[in-house]
Amino acid sequence: MKKNLMLIAMAFAGGFISLGSYKLFMEDTRSSQMMVATEMPVYQAGYSGLPIDGSVDFTTAAEKTVNSVVHVKTQSTMQPVFNPWSDFFGYQQQPQVQMSSGSGVIITADGYIITNNHVVEGAEKLMVTLNNNKNYEATVVGRDPSSDIAVIKIDEKNLPSVTWGSSDDVRIGQWVIAVGNPFDLTSTVTAGIVSAKARNINLLGSDRQTKEEIFPVESFIQTDAAVNPGNSGGALVNTRGELIGVNTAIASRTGAFSGYSFAVPATIAKKVAQDIIEFGHVQRAFIGVRIADVTQEVAKEKGLNEVAGIYVSSLTDGGAAAESGIQEGDIIQKVGDVVVKNVPQLQEQVSRYRPGDKIKVAVWRNGKQQVVDVTLRNRTGKAQLEDFSNNAISEGETVQSMGATFGIPTPEDMSKLRISGGAKVTELQAGKFKSIGMQKGFIITKIDGQSISSPADLNAALRDREGDYIEIKGFYANGMEAMYGFRL
Repeated sequence: MKKNLMLIAMAFAGGFISLGSYKLFMEDTRSSQMMVATEMPVYQAGYSGLPIDGSVDFTTAAEKTVNSVVHVKTQSTMQPVFNPWSDFFGYQQQPQVQMSSGSGVIITADGYIITNNHVVEGAEKLMVTLNNNKNYEATVVGRDPSSDIAVIKIDEKNLPSVTWGSSDDVRIGQWVIAVGNPFDLTSTVTAGIVSAKARNINLLGSDRQTKEEIFPVESFIQTDAAVNPGNSGGALVNTRGELIGVNTAIASRTGAFSGYSFAVPATIAKKVAQDIIEFGHVQRAFIGVRIADVTQEVAKEKGLNEVAGIYVSSLTDGGAAAESGIQEGDIIQKVGDVVVKNVPQLQEQVSRYRPGDKIKVAVWRNGKQQVVDVTLRNRTGKAQLEDFSNNAISEGETVQSMGATFGIPTPEDMSKLRISGGAKVTELQAGKFKSIGMQKGFIITKIDGQSISSPADLNAALRDREGDYIEIKGFYANGMEAMYGFRL
């Protein structure tokens, strides 16, 4: 009897063990199958290209971008620092050739490339290397120190241009990749997330080439994608490979990446590039207000529910805001349909418009929001595009031509040199005039034997002369007469 009971117990035990083993095996198998299934990325329509399960694949974005990013090499001449001992011993110091590099992004198939202003300013020669190792000489189309954006051009067709994205749609925490040429390496891809938007880091204060004050527009996208020297002017793209920013600066005490990088958002960069290509200059719109971020005290005083908005401290006489009815003490809350919570956001939104454009601005006044129609104006206070064409230049105004800025000689210049006029080089940067050895301060008095009495005369003498050989004569302030020749 005991023997039979033992056999029955053993049978039951064996059955339970078999059942448990079967259940464990099958559950492990099903679990393994589920894990394999979820490794396949499932994409959510209308989002930034990220899989729902959180896995990220940057290969498509990198492949779409890397051939559109170029290496920009610049060459400039550094004048030696004055050393009285050199003159004393009869030793003449020689100018030093300086080489530097950055990145750029091809934005049109016919060779227009966007980069940073600080990459190309002061450069006498530009060389562009594509990702396929082909080299081209480039020219500066135009530059905008206010946004640190410039456009250069190479002579080529059917280039792989980047696709523009919308920086307005960028969200904090989303994945992005940076493509550039750090440390003179070829195209390099790094990844990170968007750490913040609308950052003002007080990077832009003046044009280092002309030493003139500018109206900076800073509303940077901050990321933790690794950006190092040489990345400036490179691409910041989303996971679809769309350009959402132009990498510009890093926050670092060592000069190398230490966790933060900043990019000019596409909303600003695209408009600046389009203006430069179309007009040669940026058509900057001004709203005509002096502003500051709303503080907690102002928010309480004005009855705001949150500490956000832009406080109008004063108005420019005859400016767009004053003419539209915006008042001192108003709180700007929206431009068009876009909510603006601080000064950088307001600057970013206004910078996408041109003079003469009409926008709706929502302001907080007397405890409620009001919408005001504003017609934006240019820097001279007119509600129209600025005319940068040659024909618009009048007597007494400065002229910019081939990297040089010309003005009227001073009365002292004319008296000392016994001339009645001319076109004086007041600033000099990369371009034809600098490349032929012309120096700042040179006064052009003749072009091909024709007398030049003003910058306007110079402009007229050079107009429609492409391919011609040009002979220029003039004087330096010390009385030395000089002649230059080149093919335009």
